[in-house]
Amino acid sequence: MTIWTTVCMIAAAINRRTGRWMSDRGEGVISAAIAVLIVAFLGAAMWVAFETIWDSAETKIETQVNRIGT
Repeated sequence: MTIWTTVCMIAAAINRRTGRWMSDRGEGVISAAIAVLIVAFLGAAMWVAFETIWDSAETKIETQVNRIGT
């Protein structure tokens, strides 16, 4: 008997005993939601980093342009 068959038999026994159905239904939706949240947090972190770098570069460029212009 394979491990998968054993797991299926145990799940079936639990289902009969508890009256609940154990399955993987909805697992994809949960995984997709977690992936979306991770990507959203990464995007927000990248935006903050971009804004910080842009502000710093803008200040340095403005200083150099003003220095050259005088």
